[in-house]
Amino acid sequence: MTVLAAIGHALAEAGSMTWQITWSLILGFTLAAIVQALVRRQTIVAMLGDDRPATVARAAGLGVASSSCSYAAVALARSLFRQGASFTAAMVFEIASTNLVVELGIILALLLGWQFTLAEFVGGPIMIVGVAVAFRLFVRKRLIDAARQQADRGLAGSMEGHAAMDMSVASGGSFWHRLASRKGYTAVSHIFVMEWAAVIRDVVIGLLIAGAVAAWVPDSFWQHLFLTGNPLAAKLWGPLIGPVISMLSFVCSIGNVPLAAVLWNGGISFGGVVSFIFADLIIIPILLIYRKYYGTKMTLVLLGIFYATMVIAGYIVEFSFGALGLIPATRAAKVGEISLQWNYTTYLNIVFLLLAAALLIRFFRTGGRPMLKMMGGGPAEPGQHSHGGHGHHDHGGRALPAGGR
Repeated sequence: MTVLAAIGHALAEAGSMTWQITWSLILGFTLAAIVQALVRRQTIVAMLGDDRPATVARAAGLGVASSSCSYAAVALARSLFRQGASFTAAMVFEIASTNLVVELGIILALLLGWQFTLAEFVGGPIMIVGVAVAFRLFVRKRLIDAARQQADRGLAGSMEGHAAMDMSVASGGSFWHRLASRKGYTAVSHIFVMEWAAVIRDVVIGLLIAGAVAAWVPDSFWQHLFLTGNPLAAKLWGPLIGPVISMLSFVCSIGNVPLAAVLWNGGISFGGVVSFIFADLIIIPILLIYRKYYGTKMTLVLLGIFYATMVIAGYIVEFSFGALGLIPATRAAKVGEISLQWNYTTYLNIVFLLLAAALLIRFFRTGGRPMLKMMGGGPAEPGQHSHGGHGHHDHGGRALPAGGR
């Protein structure tokens, strides 16, 4: 196979996966934008002041509603911590906002099967409980105080400007009234486009890596790596090696699902896929950001606790789903080349691409362009609830998107 043919094969694989998941990505980010447009950041902070079980559960629920790319979620978690949220609640919020979200579940179902979506929503809470328990048992107050001092230095990581933006609708009225208003439409469009801008790099990189791996890496390599010749060893090894592969792939957020599909076809265990998906929060670039945010000691603690809980969640999912007969008998993740057909995927893609176009037009017509330049930005000061000063203010002093009145 020539070099050009090999590249073409990899791009075709990536293009096939892109076509399969386009509508689901748009749907997921639209739903996330609607929720974020109607829930104010101040409300979130006020509910996360301690690490009691009820608070941890609220942090998980609010994280699900505040779907973000991994970099933005990490920056937002530090912002919540600096504003008064407990460290445990902030970390739970971070985990939930990247690993328990609608768009991730839909894409898992499309590429891998509904069993993996179910595994996500079973394994995620297991990981969250494990993190909360581990912090209570092993993380001392002086370490958290040191992390808070480091966080208050305000060192920039990635997507700081995006994490600092609060574009929610402040006006009263019912859910549907606020959503149907001009300000609601504007807020949804701004959040939708900003979320896409934040995650598009990881999605594209993830698809390209998955396409290249699917096209170029032989099945025999994965079979040796994942110990497929020994079923029990494969089940024990998968959750251990899954996060390591994720760390080295540098792909986070939704971008790691296509690669997870390739790994599943290659022979990694069911639990290994779960732990791989959850490991987007310990890839090497994010570990370096943790070091800026919280210091070296807390970074090592986060790495150890996150890795351990990912592995445990992978094991529990592996053996419980196996006992219930929920693990797919065949490995048929959708990573192969497909031809375009007039089927439900094509129809849904057309409908949701039109929706995305409408939101994109609204974004640019209501002063959204400068917000894209502020995505990197600097971290917001504690108590600051704006999107970097862009737009104008309501009577409460909170910045609103320009054109959103």
